[in-house]
Amino acid sequence: MIPAAVLRVCGRPPSIEERRPPVPHAGEVPIRVAAAPITPLDLLCASGTSYFGSPATPYVPGVQGVGRRADDGKPVWFATSAGMRPGDGSMAGAVCVPYVDVVPLPPEAPLTLIAALGLSAVAAHAALTRTGGLTGGEVVLVLGAGGVVGQAAVQLARLAGASRVIAVSRSSSARERALRLGAEHAVPLLPDDDAGTLADRLRAVSGLVDLVLDPVFGVPAAAALRVLRPGGRLVNLGSSAGATAPLDSATLRSGSLKILGYTNNGLSVGERAESLGVVADHATAGRLTVSHDVVPFTDVTAAWNRQAGGDAGGRTVLAF
Repeated sequence: MIPAAVLRVCGRPPSIEERRPPVPHAGEVPIRVAAAPITPLDLLCASGTSYFGSPATPYVPGVQGVGRRADDGKPVWFATSAGMRPGDGSMAGAVCVPYVDVVPLPPEAPLTLIAALGLSAVAAHAALTRTGGLTGGEVVLVLGAGGVVGQAAVQLARLAGASRVIAVSRSSSARERALRLGAEHAVPLLPDDDAGTLADRLRAVSGLVDLVLDPVFGVPAAAALRVLRPGGRLVNLGSSAGATAPLDSATLRSGSLKILGYTNNGLSVGERAESLGVVADHATAGRLTVSHDVVPFTDVTAAWNRQAGGDAGGRTVLAF
């Protein structure tokens, strides 16, 4: 028998149960799970209110995880469709995953850190480089720099050759962390900001920027457009600051600006594996990190409630 976090009622946290080990089918890789993060997508799916519809219960949550192949012990990262389609996810002692959703990791990979980075760092890397077309020497503005995507983006932009990175965040602690992670300036987002006032503060430290990484939308996105150089790009991958933004036609047209949308769902399996490989290599070499809390798997119910309530210090990772 293996331990598993089982969610029986949508909107409530999972709890530990004992289950039979999964049996691999053709094309699946048996994996001993080492760690699994509790991500916003896990919480959304388990709420029963996601755009995927209410999941069939009971099920084991967890859309991603890290572990070791059962046959040779080699470390891997893996993805699942738990909560989006019928089937169990990563929050169990062992899983069987289709080989196309398994990515080899470096032998010395820091597994809990890679679990914390995971698809959030993949999104930051792919949005910057694949969608945003970041090239060496460009100036990058990262909105929402306090979140996992934003933290990763600050570092990955520099690692990809950005000459300068400017960070924006509401929290003073997040701004201080962004500076430690490589941002040249960290600009506060204030409660009464409108697009004009925030743009003025940004312009004072950034000048014109080439690329905006935007996981927040709303007023910050509208302000960021005003400091883009002609032909500059804004890549949006979230809406935590607002589902709509007060954009004005004159700003877009006068600068021939580009607004691009990004989602991990748009990546091919190969593209996802490529970005995950870049993330894993940087993390293993000590060049990439993110704030996270590692908690014992047996504490999954309390950890889930903290993450859902916004009381966690960063990404929560369940360790076996």
